[in-house]
Amino acid sequence: MTFQLMAFPRLFSLVSSIICSIAPVAIAAPDPATAPENLPTGIQEEKPDPARDCPPPAMSRLRGHLALQGDTVESIARQYNVSPATLRAMNPSLRSGRVSPGSRIVIPPYDGRLVEVPAGWNWQKMAQEYNVRADLLFEANGCRPIGQVAFVPSVNWTPQPSVNLEDTSVQGFPLQAPAPEILRFGWQTHPVTRQVFFHSGIDFLAAEGTEVVAAGGGTVAFAGVQGVYGNLVVVNHQAGKQTRYAHLKDLAVKTGQKVRSGEVLGTVGTTGKPDVPQPHLHFEVRYNTGLGWVAEDPKTYLQANVK
Repeated sequence: MTFQLMAFPRLFSLVSSIICSIAPVAIAAPDPATAPENLPTGIQEEKPDPARDCPPPAMSRLRGHLALQGDTVESIARQYNVSPATLRAMNPSLRSGRVSPGSRIVIPPYDGRLVEVPAGWNWQKMAQEYNVRADLLFEANGCRPIGQVAFVPSVNWTPQPSVNLEDTSVQGFPLQAPAPEILRFGWQTHPVTRQVFFHSGIDFLAAEGTEVVAAGGGTVAFAGVQGVYGNLVVVNHQAGKQTRYAHLKDLAVKTGQKVRSGEVLGTVGTTGKPDVPQPHLHFEVRYNTGLGWVAEDPKTYLQANVK
């Protein structure tokens, strides 16, 4: 089944309601590289908040532009660092190629388009249909259950993560010894609810109290209690990489502390809201993009064997 863009009348109605809800701006400064809205890049003195694990959905970050005399689709696109195709997809009135002075133009935070979600579809099916990485699609929509309408980011707005183990300090295993993988990265069936969900890391089965170690050298961006993560340690590495160690029993480091690969960060526990009841380490690897800290498969980086 091939899914097309939402039918023009329905899309026009939806976009029109969005336009009316956005305060227009005559001149807005371009936003070529929106800073990540969850955790900071590099060494930060301020205390970050990993609870903002997902950035706000793209639909909540729309801006309005009040068209001026002389505005063109191309000039508006340049001003906000999006493509003309994105503006035409989001604003049916621009599909003729003309911009009417005084009209309100919807500006998304990055390239993409609104589409209607067919009944019964999930994020996996949408990702396959539009050839977009499932985790990016999921996070672009706020890590929320799929609804009737979704924002599909263009495949060229952010690069695919490139793994070069010579250029990154994330190369080690987060435990002292290889451990069984109890829950994999990616789309999984939840072991308790039996619902399909996106798992942003790998859960390694280990006895409570087992030492958790840094998978690479870096700076501790956060160490403390954080929502569903429980006791959490976040380490920022070079090359825009980040690792997260969740559900810990005890913490052995503090925010701002520099750590070496293999240095003890804490111990395995069951704090927060783990997806599985057995004591385990929830381990994530993320890379920095304009969308935020996007999860990628940790197994790519692990030198030690995963059982």
